[in-house]
Amino acid sequence: MIRLDLLYIQPMSQPDDRPAGVTGAPESGPDPAVTQPRREPVFNLPASVSGLIAVCVGVHLLRFYVLSIGQDMELLVRAAFIPIRYSGQFDLEVWAFTSPFTYTFLHGGFAHLAVNAIWLAAFGAPLANRLGTLRFLAFFAFTGLAAAFCFWAVHPLGQAPLVGASGAISGMMGAAARFAFRIDRSSGRAAFGGSRLPFGAVLRSPASMAFLSVWLVINLVTGFINIVPGNEDQIAWEAHIGGLLAGFFGLRFFDIRLPGRRP
Repeated sequence: MIRLDLLYIQPMSQPDDRPAGVTGAPESGPDPAVTQPRREPVFNLPASVSGLIAVCVGVHLLRFYVLSIGQDMELLVRAAFIPIRYSGQFDLEVWAFTSPFTYTFLHGGFAHLAVNAIWLAAFGAPLANRLGTLRFLAFFAFTGLAAAFCFWAVHPLGQAPLVGASGAISGMMGAAARFAFRIDRSSGRAAFGGSRLPFGAVLRSPASMAFLSVWLVINLVTGFINIVPGNEDQIAWEAHIGGLLAGFFGLRFFDIRLPGRRP
C-alpha cells in the first residue's frame, strides 16, 4: 500500500520590521494548514485487504519465477482444492484440511491475479472498514470455504484443481448487495453504510437486483462458454455462486454491532 500524505513545512519566522511603538501580531496570509483541505491518499486500502493482495502476488511470483515446474506441481497438489481428494479413494492428509483455504491464494495466470486483485480492492475495502480486520479475514475464509464446498458438490470426483480468490470475492459482492452498495464516508474511510437490508428489501432494490442479475448471467455464460481463444482454463461458476450465497446470507454472523459503534 502506497500512502501519499500532504507534506506541510512551516516557514521560518521573519524579523518584525514594523516601526517602534506599533504593537499587535504581524500581518500574514492565511495559514495553509488551516485553509487548504487535506488531500486524500492515492491508495488507502485497509491493511487486511492490501495484505491479502500482497500474499496472492507473492505466491504467484514465487510460482512463476522461483519454483521449477515439478515444484510448482507439488505445490498445486498440496495447496489447490481438488474434489477427488475427498472421494474416499485417498488417505486424508493435512492438505485435505488446509487446501479449502489455501487455494484462494493461487491463481492461473497474471491476468487472473490482476482481475481478482482489482475486485478485492473494490469490494473488500469498504467491507473491511465496516467489519474490522479480524471479522473481515474470517469472512474471507468463510466465503472461500463455501465456494470450495459448492464446487465439490457439483464435481465430487473432479480432478481439476480449483484456484483463485474469486469465490471469496463473490462473497463480498453478496455482502455489498445487502447494503444496496451504500457507502458511508463520515469516518474518513469508505465503508458500507447503514443497516443490512432484509432479504425482501434487497429484492425490491433496483441497484442490488440489477447487479445480481448481470453478475449471474456473466458467470453462467463464461462458465459454459470459453470466451478466451487458446485458454483451456474454465471459470468455476459453481464456486462463484457458492461464495456469493455465503456472503449474502452469512453476513449477519460477521456484521455485529459493537457498543458505541455507528452502523
